Formats: sequence, structure tokens, C-alpha cells
Amino acid sequence: MSRKERPCIFWFRRDLRLQDNHALYEALRSGYKVQPVFIFDTAILSKLEDHDDARVSFIHRELRAINKQLEQQGSGIAFYHDEPNKAWEEIVKKFDPIAVYFNHDYEPYARKRDKEISDFLRQYHIAVYTFKDQVIFEKEEVLKSNGEPYTVFTPYRNCWLAQLGESHLKNYPSERHLAALRSHWQTIPTLKELGFVATKQTFPSKSYKTVIDDYHHTRDIPADEKGTSHLSVHLRFGTVSIRSLIKDARQASEKTWLNELIWREFYMMILWHFPETVNKAFKSAYDRIHWRNNESEFDAWCQGKTGYPLVDAGMRQLNETGFMHNRVRMVVASFLCKHLLIDWRWGEAYFARKLQDYEQSSNVGNWQWAAGSGNDAAPYFRVFNPEIQLKKFDPKLVYAKRWIPELDDPFRYPSPIIEHKKARERALEVYKSALKD
Repeated sequence: MSRKERPCIFWFRRDLRLQDNHALYEALRSGYKVQPVFIFDTAILSKLEDHDDARVSFIHRELRAINKQLEQQGSGIAFYHDEPNKAWEEIVKKFDPIAVYFNHDYEPYARKRDKEISDFLRQYHIAVYTFKDQVIFEKEEVLKSNGEPYTVFTPYRNCWLAQLGESHLKNYPSERHLAALRSHWQTIPTLKELGFVATKQTFPSKSYKTVIDDYHHTRDIPADEKGTSHLSVHLRFGTVSIRSLIKDARQASEKTWLNELIWREFYMMILWHFPETVNKAFKSAYDRIHWRNNESEFDAWCQGKTGYPLVDAGMRQLNETGFMHNRVRMVVASFLCKHLLIDWRWGEAYFARKLQDYEQSSNVGNWQWAAGSGNDAAPYFRVFNPEIQLKKFDPKLVYAKRWIPELDDPFRYPSPIIEHKKARERALEVYKSALKD
């Protein structure tokens, strides 16, 4: 095969869209025919505990839709179900590519994988081109004047906003260049072939514009199902463009939603600079806390049977739908760490198993925030009172009763697993003991 006849490869990962896809755009404009690939990574899939894991169903659904669009161009995705290194051996053997294009990923596993694959490709003199796509600013692009990363959100946000220009929101109209795709046809493996079954959970739409202006009024009301954008799963898997969302957020009269999108990038960059925080406290002293880690109490928390309605409603919503309202996430996380003195890593792992929108950076960041151990975290002596939170954000018990039908039945709904005042005093004592010099 002559050099000109060799294709380039675009590697779909967490950017499952044909529109405004940076690396795909660059590949399509390279002058070579483009072969898209997707790898169902067995190193990841083998660790999933549930055969009906909703994220696998979501990815499968989105890939089917993309492949259907590509069929109209006489093309399609080449699918692999293997460990990435073995899949790439097959890709190189089959397509003999001139170059490989993909977008950046900032999680520790992805960074290690991408380095290994890039090194492998370069051994075969295959060019590797990578691009920023899932964030506006990455890596070392937003730093303090001394070159160190920000570890507090507000100054990070201020610097982020000060640097933002139109060039950062440039559209990459990859959808206009699909004629450069290579001819290919392949059916996607079935969920059964991948070792999974379809989830019974539903997925949110990508519609969000009616939410933005009132977001600051509605985002803390868990009973208002239309009060938040529900875009997190789409952001997680890249079915929407962050550049498009930021453009809309900037035009909104109120900036709370924009603020939340910046929080997402803040936690991504914290994970980039401090990858050890996946399983270690950002503030190392907090790893000295003597967690109780009572397994029966953890199980009650997981099942939504703690006797605290806001906590239990949130956990039941999570278990049934794969989603939990953000205000409730803070309450249930604080409850686990402070009331029950269970290691935040237990809660983080449970959320990782159940959330459709599981994002390692945000999940780790928010759990460490709740535990007090993270950067810019709530002080350890701040202990959410779940009863007050319920009165403030669900005063008519609309949300609580939606998920706890037995709420008014004292024979079916349990008494509180621990009294709030006692739990708070115990938490302060344990934290103080661990953190003293």
C-alpha cells in the first residue's frame, strides 16, 4: 500500500459525537481517508459489577446511532472488544495506518493507556496526533503566577474567566467533512456479546436551554425534575460539545450554570495535577482518621434505609435511576462520612458503580469535599443536618415521598440509624483526634 493510500485512524473514546469533535475534525482534514475505531475495553468492562450497567447501554446506544449516520456515507466504525494494547495490534495489522488521532483524557488510567498506545504506534513509525476537546482549559493552561496549579476554586474560576476568549470556543465542524471517511461496514457487537444486558433505566435528553436562566432558583430543589440540566451523562461521554455549552452559558443572564461547568474543569485539572487523590486524601492528615466502617450501616446507607428521608430518597433515586440530585449528593455524602464515620472511598466506589454520569474527577473531588479532606473542602466541623436540609429543600416532602412510599408508616420506615446531635459530636471528636498535631 502506498503512503497516500494508507488511512489515518480516529479513535472514539469519551467524545461520542460527529459534531464539533476536535480530533475527528483534524483527522478528516488530514488529506487521508479516515477510519473510525472504538474499543470496548475489557480492562474496564471486566471490573463492572452489574451486567445491566447503564453506562454500557448508553455507550452502546450512542455508538449505534453514530454508526447509522456513518452508513449514509458508506462508512462505519471498526469495533474491537479487547484490551487496548491487543486491539491496537490488530488495528495496525489490518489498516496499516499513516497516523492516529484522538482527544485527550485526563484520568490516571487513560493517561497510562494513551502513553502506552502512543509509544507502541511510534515504534511502527505511525504518527500520533492528540487534541483538547472535553474541556476549555487543560493541564497547565490555568496556573497561578508562580506556575503552580490552583487548589482553591474561586481564584481558579477568576483566572479561567479572565483567559477565556473567542478562540477557546472555536467550533470544529467535523460533521461537514464526513466525505473523507474510509469505506467500511461492520455491525456493532451486541450487548450480549459484550457480556451485558440492556438497562431498564432511561437516559436524559440533551435539551437544556430552558433551564439555564432559572438554574440558580431551581437547582437546589430535588423535587423539580426540570430544575437541572441532566446533561452530566452527555458531558461524561462527550455526546455534547463543551464549547457549545459554554457559549450558551455565557449568554445567559445568570451565571450559576457557567460556574458549575467551571467546577467540572477545576476538578479535572486537580486530578491531572494530583492523580494520587483518587485514593489518597488531598490533605494528607485526613488519612489519619479512624473510620468506623460499619458494614451493616453502610448497607443501610446503600439501600436508603437510614431513617433520614432526604438521605434515603437520594440513595433510592440513585439505585433505581442511576441519577441523584446534586444537593442530595452533598447531603448523603456528608451523612456517610460524618454521621456514620465511613471512609469517603467507600461512598466514592458505590457512586462509581451506580451513577450514569460517573466522572472520576468530579466524584473524587466532591467526596473529598464532603469528607473535609479535599482541596477547597468544607471544614471538617461543617456537618450537614439532614433534617434541616429536608425542611429547607423539600418542605412538603414531595421528593421524599416519591422515593419512599412507606415514609408515613412507622412500622415499615425505620427510625434514624443515629441521632444527629450524637453523630455530630462523635464526628468532631474523631476528626479532632486525627488532625491534632
